[in-house]
Amino acid sequence: MTATAASTSLASGEPPINFAAHQLRAGNIAGARDDFEQMLAMLLAAIHPGARAISANPGDWGIDILLGELSGLVVIWQSKYFWPIVTRSHQGQIRESFDSAVAAAARNGYRLAQWVLCVPASMDAPTAQWWDNWRARRQRETGVQIELWHENVLRNLLVKPDCAHVRRHFYDPYAAPSGPVQAPRVPLHDLDPEHDSALDGALFVRQLRAAGHTEVGAAKREYFNADLLAREILDKRVPAELDALDEADGLVHGIWEGQFNSFVVQWPRDATLPGLHASVMREIRSTGGFPLSLTAVHRCGLMHRVVEQRRAGWVRHWRELL
Repeated sequence: MTATAASTSLASGEPPINFAAHQLRAGNIAGARDDFEQMLAMLLAAIHPGARAISANPGDWGIDILLGELSGLVVIWQSKYFWPIVTRSHQGQIRESFDSAVAAAARNGYRLAQWVLCVPASMDAPTAQWWDNWRARRQRETGVQIELWHENVLRNLLVKPDCAHVRRHFYDPYAAPSGPVQAPRVPLHDLDPEHDSALDGALFVRQLRAAGHTEVGAAKREYFNADLLAREILDKRVPAELDALDEADGLVHGIWEGQFNSFVVQWPRDATLPGLHASVMREIRSTGGFPLSLTAVHRCGLMHRVVEQRRAGWVRHWRELL
């Protein structure tokens, strides 16, 4: 999220809009795609009351959301949950989606006036340059107006008064009628030398070392404190707190998965995936609406627990380190 978007949300008393929430709601990237498309359908219905979703049965004619009549002139919105960055690896899908929409219009007797790509992220510089060139060329060739709704465009629409119900439904923190679930506030503890030494052989530390990290003291403290918190919740077995812990675990795991997949593409020849750990932790610290009331130390520690549980890692070959 940009600083401007964050400050606007905070100034208005609204929680920041973070599109990683779709992964939390759905539990995985595949489900996040459907959830994001449902959000777009509600958002467009609020902006253009005549907009409607089109189901794939068996194909969707290259249409996710439609405005107009399939007997005449139409505008199509194409939903693509590319996360956390739109990169070169996504260009083929963009081209294929547009070509499919153009071909379906010609085949089925209606006219495509505008095609809008909707993504919950921003493009990196090479992809943005490709998009500008591709868009200009395809507009000339087809006569179809092509537009991009990236993360900032979507946020600006979601904060409009007419769209407030969409923002609340998809992006406000989950809360029970009496307020959000509050986990026990375990004080932050420093590691004593014995515990610090014992964690030297931990899997999450070995994963960090393999990624080239020389200093891991902060990571050990994050893991230690998150593990204390998780153990207390598991020992007490309060259903609401157990559910909240599961949601928080799913959120950090989903953030890692999205970032890992992106970094694998960005660094095809570097097994250490430079910057992956820092990028994941930065997003975890900034994500709003966590289902548990956690400090930044606990949040990052939950990610280390996922690594320790053999479900993630910090290098391309992380499974080989298990």
